[in-house]
Amino acid sequence: MTDYAIEVTGLRKVYKGFALKDVSFSLPRGYVMGLIGPNAAGKTTVIKLLMNLIRRHAGEIRIFGLDNRAAEAEVKSRIGFVYDVACFFGDVTLRDHARAIAPFYPRWSDERFRRLAGEFDLPLGKRFKTLSLGMQTKFALALALSHEADLLIMDEPTAGLDPVFRRDLLRRLAALMQDEHRSILFSTHITTDLERIADFITFIRDGEIVFSLSKDELLDNWAVVKGDETTTRALAPSTCRGTRRGPYGVEILTSDARAAREHLGSGAVIDKATLEDVMILMAKGERHAA
Repeated sequence: MTDYAIEVTGLRKVYKGFALKDVSFSLPRGYVMGLIGPNAAGKTTVIKLLMNLIRRHAGEIRIFGLDNRAAEAEVKSRIGFVYDVACFFGDVTLRDHARAIAPFYPRWSDERFRRLAGEFDLPLGKRFKTLSLGMQTKFALALALSHEADLLIMDEPTAGLDPVFRRDLLRRLAALMQDEHRSILFSTHITTDLERIADFITFIRDGEIVFSLSKDELLDNWAVVKGDETTTRALAPSTCRGTRRGPYGVEILTSDARAAREHLGSGAVIDKATLEDVMILMAKGERHAA
Protein backbone atom coordinates (compact mmCIF):
# COMPACT_ATOMS: atom_id res chain seq x y z
CA MET A 1 0.00 0.00 0.00
CA THR A 2 1.44 3.36 -1.05
CA ASP A 3 2.05 5.90 1.71
CA TYR A 4 0.92 9.31 0.47
CA ALA A 5 1.95 12.77 1.62
CA ILE A 6 -0.99 14.32 -0.28
CA GLU A 7 -4.21 12.76 -1.55
CA VAL A 8 -6.73 15.02 -3.30
CA THR A 9 -10.01 13.56 -4.53
CA GLY A 10 -12.87 15.31 -6.35
CA LEU A 11 -11.85 18.77 -5.14
CA ARG A 12 -14.17 21.62 -6.12
CA LYS A 13 -14.05 25.35 -5.40
CA VAL A 14 -16.34 27.79 -7.18
CA TYR A 15 -15.78 31.51 -7.65
CA LYS A 16 -17.63 33.89 -9.91
CA GLY A 17 -16.11 33.24 -13.33
CA PHE A 18 -13.82 30.40 -12.22
CA ALA A 19 -14.09 26.94 -10.70
CA LEU A 20 -11.88 24.04 -9.74
CA LYS A 21 -13.57 21.02 -11.29
CA ASP A 22 -13.18 17.68 -9.55
CA VAL A 23 -9.41 18.01 -9.08
CA SER A 24 -7.73 14.74 -8.09
CA PHE A 25 -4.04 13.86 -7.71
CA SER A 26 -1.72 12.24 -5.19
CA LEU A 27 1.89 12.64 -4.09
CA PRO A 28 3.65 9.59 -2.56
CA ARG A 29 5.81 10.32 0.46
CA GLY A 30 9.46 10.87 -0.33
CA TYR A 31 8.90 12.53 -3.72
CA VAL A 32 8.75 15.99 -5.33
CA MET A 33 5.81 17.17 -7.41
CA GLY A 34 5.78 20.24 -9.64
CA LEU A 35 2.39 21.90 -10.13
CA ILE A 36 2.37 23.73 -13.46
CA GLY A 37 -0.08 25.51 -15.72
CA PRO A 38 -0.85 28.93 -17.23
CA ASN A 39 -1.73 31.98 -15.15
CA ALA A 40 -5.15 31.77 -13.48
CA ALA A 41 -5.28 28.00 -14.04
CA GLY A 42 -5.98 27.26 -10.36
CA LYS A 43 -2.53 26.45 -8.95
CA THR A 44 -2.68 28.92 -6.06
CA THR A 45 -6.30 27.96 -5.33
CA VAL A 46 -5.26 24.31 -4.99
CA ILE A 47 -2.42 25.25 -2.65
CA LYS A 48 -4.68 27.45 -0.50
CA LEU A 49 -7.15 24.58 -0.24
CA LEU A 50 -4.38 22.20 0.81
CA MET A 51 -3.46 24.64 3.58
CA ASN A 52 -7.13 25.17 4.50
CA LEU A 53 -6.81 28.90 3.92
CA ILE A 54 -10.03 28.82 1.91
CA ARG A 55 -12.98 26.43 2.19
CA ARG A 56 -13.62 23.77 -0.40
CA HIS A 57 -17.10 23.24 -1.76
CA ALA A 58 -16.66 19.50 -2.36
CA GLY A 59 -14.03 16.79 -2.34
CA GLU A 60 -11.50 15.41 0.08
CA ILE A 61 -7.96 16.42 1.03
CA ARG A 62 -5.82 14.08 3.10
CA ILE A 63 -2.28 14.98 4.17
CA PHE A 64 -0.23 12.23 5.84
CA GLY A 65 -3.49 10.26 5.75
CA LEU A 66 -5.28 12.91 7.84
CA ASP A 67 -8.15 15.15 6.83
CA ASN A 68 -6.63 18.61 6.46
CA ARG A 69 -9.59 20.24 8.23
CA ALA A 70 -10.34 17.76 11.01
CA ALA A 71 -6.64 17.50 11.96
CA GLU A 72 -5.60 20.99 10.89
CA ALA A 73 -3.23 21.80 13.76
CA GLU A 74 -1.36 18.49 13.52
CA VAL A 75 -1.14 18.66 9.73
CA LYS A 76 0.11 22.26 9.63
CA SER A 77 2.72 21.60 12.30
CA ARG A 78 4.35 19.17 9.85
CA ILE A 79 4.25 21.47 6.80
CA GLY A 80 6.70 24.15 5.74
CA PHE A 81 4.76 26.67 3.65
CA VAL A 82 6.04 29.44 1.39
CA TYR A 83 3.35 31.77 0.05
CA ASP A 84 3.39 33.37 -3.38
CA VAL A 85 2.83 36.74 -1.66
CA ALA A 86 4.56 37.54 1.63
CA CYS A 87 2.16 37.69 4.59
CA PHE A 88 4.39 38.95 7.40
CA PHE A 89 4.06 42.12 9.47
CA GLY A 90 5.95 44.94 7.81
CA ASP A 91 7.05 46.73 10.99
CA VAL A 92 8.23 43.59 12.82
CA THR A 93 11.86 42.48 12.65
CA LEU A 94 12.83 39.15 11.21
CA ARG A 95 14.16 38.01 14.57
CA ASP A 96 10.85 38.81 16.30
CA HIS A 97 8.90 37.06 13.55
CA ALA A 98 10.91 33.90 14.16
CA ARG A 99 10.39 34.10 17.93
CA ALA A 100 6.63 34.41 17.43
CA ILE A 101 6.41 31.56 14.92
CA ALA A 102 8.69 29.02 16.66
CA PRO A 103 6.21 27.86 19.38
CA PHE A 104 3.78 26.58 16.73
CA TYR A 105 6.26 23.93 15.56
CA PRO A 106 7.31 21.14 17.96
CA ARG A 107 10.47 20.43 15.99
CA TRP A 108 11.54 24.06 15.55
CA SER A 109 15.31 24.59 15.84
CA ASP A 110 16.65 28.04 16.72
CA GLU A 111 20.12 26.83 15.79
CA ARG A 112 18.97 25.77 12.33
CA PHE A 113 17.14 29.06 11.77
CA ARG A 114 20.19 31.12 12.77
CA ARG A 115 22.40 29.02 10.49
CA LEU A 116 20.07 29.47 7.53
CA ALA A 117 19.73 33.18 8.25
CA GLY A 118 23.50 33.48 8.12
CA GLU A 119 23.77 31.47 4.91
CA PHE A 120 20.99 33.55 3.29
CA ASP A 121 22.52 36.84 4.53
CA LEU A 122 19.28 37.75 6.27
CA PRO A 123 19.42 40.94 8.40
CA LEU A 124 17.53 39.63 11.44
CA GLY A 125 17.40 43.05 13.11
CA LYS A 126 15.66 44.72 10.16
CA ARG A 127 11.92 45.12 9.72
CA PHE A 128 10.30 42.90 7.14
CA LYS A 129 9.06 45.78 4.98
CA THR A 130 12.62 46.96 4.34
CA LEU A 131 13.55 43.73 2.52
CA SER A 132 13.67 43.30 -1.23
CA LEU A 133 11.34 40.72 -2.82
CA GLY A 134 14.18 38.24 -3.09
CA MET A 135 15.15 38.67 0.56
CA GLN A 136 11.51 38.29 1.63
CA THR A 137 11.41 34.96 -0.18
CA LYS A 138 14.67 33.88 1.44
CA PHE A 139 13.23 34.70 4.86
CA ALA A 140 10.09 32.67 4.17
CA LEU A 141 12.27 29.77 3.04
CA ALA A 142 14.42 29.99 6.18
CA LEU A 143 11.30 29.71 8.33
CA ALA A 144 9.92 26.81 6.29
CA LEU A 145 13.20 24.88 6.56
CA SER A 146 13.74 25.42 10.30
CA HIS A 147 11.34 22.90 11.81
CA GLU A 148 12.09 19.61 10.02
CA ALA A 149 8.88 19.72 7.99
CA ASP A 150 7.69 16.42 6.57
CA LEU A 151 6.11 18.28 3.64
CA LEU A 152 7.13 21.51 1.95
CA ILE A 153 4.40 23.34 0.01
CA MET A 154 5.68 26.28 -1.98
CA ASP A 155 3.90 28.65 -4.35
CA GLU A 156 6.39 30.11 -6.85
CA PRO A 157 9.29 29.79 -4.37
CA THR A 158 11.99 30.77 -6.88
CA ALA A 159 10.22 33.88 -8.22
CA GLY A 160 12.35 36.96 -7.62
CA LEU A 161 15.45 34.96 -6.74
CA ASP A 162 18.71 35.38 -8.60
CA PRO A 163 19.97 32.36 -10.59
CA VAL A 164 22.78 31.62 -8.12
CA PHE A 165 20.43 31.39 -5.12
CA ARG A 166 17.84 29.48 -7.15
CA ARG A 167 20.45 26.83 -7.88
CA ASP A 168 21.45 26.78 -4.20
CA LEU A 169 17.81 26.38 -3.17
CA LEU A 170 17.35 23.42 -5.50
CA ARG A 171 20.50 21.85 -4.06
CA ARG A 172 19.09 22.26 -0.55
CA LEU A 173 15.76 20.76 -1.54
CA ALA A 174 17.51 17.80 -3.17
CA ALA A 175 19.47 17.28 0.06
CA LEU A 176 16.23 17.30 2.06
CA MET A 177 14.95 14.49 -0.12
CA GLN A 178 17.69 12.20 1.15
CA ASP A 179 15.20 11.62 3.96
CA GLU A 180 12.77 9.39 2.10
CA HIS A 181 9.86 10.42 4.34
CA ARG A 182 9.93 14.07 3.24
CA SER A 183 7.95 15.37 0.29
CA ILE A 184 7.70 18.61 -1.69
CA LEU A 185 4.93 20.21 -3.72
CA PHE A 186 5.68 23.44 -5.50
CA SER A 187 4.22 25.48 -8.29
CA THR A 188 6.48 27.37 -10.65
CA HIS A 189 6.74 28.79 -14.14
CA ILE A 190 10.47 28.03 -14.23
CA THR A 191 10.38 24.62 -15.87
CA THR A 192 14.14 24.10 -15.74
CA ASP A 193 13.86 24.00 -11.93
CA LEU A 194 11.37 21.16 -12.21
CA GLU A 195 13.54 19.24 -14.65
CA ARG A 196 16.31 19.29 -12.04
CA ILE A 197 14.34 18.17 -9.01
CA ALA A 198 10.75 17.01 -9.66
CA ASP A 199 9.67 13.37 -9.68
CA PHE A 200 6.07 14.08 -10.75
CA ILE A 201 4.47 16.80 -12.85
CA THR A 202 0.83 17.81 -12.49
CA PHE A 203 -0.61 20.14 -15.13
CA ILE A 204 -3.71 22.19 -14.38
CA ARG A 205 -5.63 24.32 -16.89
CA ASP A 206 -8.92 26.17 -16.47
CA GLY A 207 -9.42 24.57 -13.07
CA GLU A 208 -9.01 21.00 -14.30
CA ILE A 209 -6.16 18.52 -14.00
CA VAL A 210 -5.02 17.71 -17.54
CA PHE A 211 -2.44 15.14 -16.44
CA SER A 212 -0.46 14.02 -13.41
CA LEU A 213 2.51 11.90 -14.47
CA SER A 214 5.99 10.96 -13.41
CA LYS A 215 8.54 13.33 -14.93
CA ASP A 216 10.43 10.44 -16.49
CA GLU A 217 7.29 9.09 -18.16
CA LEU A 218 6.50 12.54 -19.49
CA LEU A 219 9.96 13.31 -20.86
CA ASP A 220 10.48 9.80 -22.24
CA ASN A 221 7.17 9.50 -24.07
CA TRP A 222 6.21 13.03 -25.10
CA ALA A 223 7.68 14.75 -28.16
CA VAL A 224 7.28 17.76 -30.45
CA VAL A 225 6.57 16.82 -34.07
CA LYS A 226 7.37 19.47 -36.67
CA GLY A 227 5.84 19.41 -40.13
CA ASP A 228 2.85 20.57 -42.15
CA GLU A 229 -0.88 19.87 -42.20
CA THR A 230 -0.21 16.40 -43.60
CA THR A 231 1.76 15.66 -40.45
CA THR A 232 -1.15 16.80 -38.33
CA ARG A 233 -3.55 14.43 -40.07
CA ALA A 234 -1.15 11.49 -39.80
CA LEU A 235 -1.07 11.47 -35.99
CA ALA A 236 -3.73 9.80 -33.87
CA PRO A 237 -5.94 12.58 -32.43
CA SER A 238 -5.91 10.90 -29.02
CA THR A 239 -2.15 11.50 -28.73
CA CYS A 240 -2.13 15.14 -29.89
CA ARG A 241 -2.03 17.36 -26.81
CA GLY A 242 -1.44 20.75 -28.44
CA THR A 243 -0.71 22.32 -31.82
CA ARG A 244 0.96 25.60 -32.72
CA ARG A 245 0.82 26.92 -36.28
CA GLY A 246 3.39 29.34 -37.64
CA PRO A 247 4.60 30.74 -40.96
CA TYR A 248 6.90 27.75 -41.50
CA GLY A 249 4.58 24.91 -40.53
CA VAL A 250 3.08 23.33 -37.44
CA GLU A 251 4.40 22.00 -34.14
CA ILE A 252 2.42 19.21 -32.51
CA LEU A 253 2.88 18.02 -28.95
CA THR A 254 2.32 14.27 -28.86
CA SER A 255 2.09 12.03 -25.83
CA ASP A 256 3.25 8.99 -27.84
CA ALA A 257 6.62 9.64 -29.45
CA ARG A 258 7.06 5.99 -30.45
CA ALA A 259 3.78 5.89 -32.40
CA ALA A 260 4.65 9.18 -34.08
CA ARG A 261 7.96 7.76 -35.30
CA GLU A 262 6.26 4.60 -36.57
CA HIS A 263 3.59 6.54 -38.50
CA LEU A 264 5.80 9.31 -39.88
CA GLY A 265 9.01 7.42 -40.56
CA SER A 266 12.63 8.49 -40.29
CA GLY A 267 12.10 11.62 -42.38
CA ALA A 268 9.94 13.32 -39.75
CA VAL A 269 11.36 15.93 -37.39
CA ILE A 270 10.53 14.65 -33.91
CA ASP A 271 12.22 16.30 -30.95
CA LYS A 272 12.07 15.15 -27.36
CA ALA A 273 9.69 17.45 -25.48
CA THR A 274 10.93 19.61 -22.64
CA LEU A 275 8.69 20.79 -19.82
CA GLU A 276 8.80 24.23 -21.42
CA ASP A 277 7.45 22.71 -24.66
CA VAL A 278 4.65 21.07 -22.69
CA MET A 279 3.81 24.34 -20.90
CA ILE A 280 3.74 26.43 -24.07
CA LEU A 281 1.97 24.02 -26.39
CA MET A 282 -0.63 22.93 -23.85
CA ALA A 283 -1.27 26.39 -22.44
CA LYS A 284 -1.19 28.46 -25.63
CA GLY A 285 -1.52 26.03 -28.52
CA GLU A 286 -4.70 24.66 -30.06
CA ARG A 287 -6.18 22.07 -27.71
CA HIS A 288 -6.71 18.44 -28.51
CA ALA A 289 -7.25 15.34 -26.42
CA ALA A 290 -7.21 15.44 -22.66
